[in-house]
Amino acid sequence: MNIGSKNLVIFDMDGVIMDVSASYRESTRRTARCFFQGAAAYDDLPDPLFSLKDLAAVKQSGGLNNDWETTYLVISLLMTRVDIPGMLHDEDEWRLRQKLMGHCDLSNLITFLKSTPCPLETLLHKNDRIESDFVKRLSSGDLGTGNIIKQIFQEIYLGKKLFEAIYRIPARTNQGDGLINQEKLVIGSRYLEILSKHHILAIATGRPKAEADYPLKRFKLHDYFQMTLSLDDCIEEEKKRAAQKGERVSLSKPHPFMLDVIAQSFAGRVKKNYYIGDMPDDMAAARRAKAKFVAVGVMSPSPDMQRLKSMLIQAGADYVIENIKELEEVLSSEECP
Repeated sequence: MNIGSKNLVIFDMDGVIMDVSASYRESTRRTARCFFQGAAAYDDLPDPLFSLKDLAAVKQSGGLNNDWETTYLVISLLMTRVDIPGMLHDEDEWRLRQKLMGHCDLSNLITFLKSTPCPLETLLHKNDRIESDFVKRLSSGDLGTGNIIKQIFQEIYLGKKLFEAIYRIPARTNQGDGLINQEKLVIGSRYLEILSKHHILAIATGRPKAEADYPLKRFKLHDYFQMTLSLDDCIEEEKKRAAQKGERVSLSKPHPFMLDVIAQSFAGRVKKNYYIGDMPDDMAAARRAKAKFVAVGVMSPSPDMQRLKSMLIQAGADYVIENIKELEEVLSSEECP
């Protein structure tokens, strides 16, 4: 085995390479608001429904593989403050949502949202991972086969043009641009260029491949990364295992599947493995990986950095940095005997 002179540095994407506060996070807020459209007192809902700091508390609670699952949970929590009739019957999920919302009154929810500093966190502590039968019905299956919450989210995030190009079905709720175009770089391209000369860079992200490729192409970052694994790779392997072994397992983080695959691809060619993430689940994935990883937690641009720091350390971070540019100091310190 010939150990190379470079390190393998794997990045999470959201919150590490890309600032998604105005895209994915805002898409969750807008999807939740759109979900209640048609209910009595809808126009009186606060705008925004909740703060990004409050949403971060839910996201950082762990066990949420992607922003769709975060959105399902957020809507389920909000629904605990809505008086609803018994489940109505309709084979079409879009009509079902419209009918049921027409029978709902949001007054209690509105009062709660306006009078509670951190409504989502409060509901989470009280109800934990509650499942609403109504939300479960409208988030079952996949986009185009009954999961209308996912479709609303994707239309808001991608915009009409990109949504229809990817999914090949008409957009129903958003005829304009997508919030994906609001994303900004956390790491400058020049900084990545310098890192890529001294280390082997890769990406392990919970994004679908199309949503990972879009900003990489937009910001011209593809050449800096030698390998990218996405949600699509996890799903493909999940299907393979289900067909071959009958296994039903989620390979998204905190499962270390993506880290293991990337580390194995460069085994024997690197000195050390690093994983850079901004969520406790990222640190947990690094700790569980077969290959030894140095887990580096990044707090910026989190809306509650001190809280996140504590959670990252608790989840197993070897280092916690405030800014991604501090990564060079970590890599340099690890070189010392």
